[in-house]
Amino acid sequence: MGADGGRYAELVAVEVVDRDGYARYRAAMAPILASHGGDFGIDFEIASVIRGPASFPPNRVFTIRFPDRAARDRFFADVAYRAVRAAHFVPAVANVVTLAEFGETPGPGSPPWSVAIG
Repeated sequence: MGADGGRYAELVAVEVVDRDGYARYRAAMAPILASHGGDFGIDFEIASVIRGPASFPPNRVFTIRFPDRAARDRFFADVAYRAVRAAHFVPAVANVVTLAEFGETPGPGSPPWSVAIG
């Protein structure tokens, strides 16, 4: 958790073109993500896209969460993460877009993935 008890999260959509390669990426990056206090909140495999650019048909949407924005920045700058990304993410993913960034402040009794936006 961040100093204010909240968290920082991003909602991300990707177009995975190599499922096995993407699974290797997730397995290799998970301990690095955890070392920065990060985790995945929700994770969906998308069967069809109702609305969006035809040039980018995302098939995976997830939230990635950190204690704060600074932890997120340290994670993405981590040399070990960058090596895993180059080896596994780059060949496995054709497109990626951050759909939203938000602070996460679940209230009492809220599910662990619950968010307050804006």
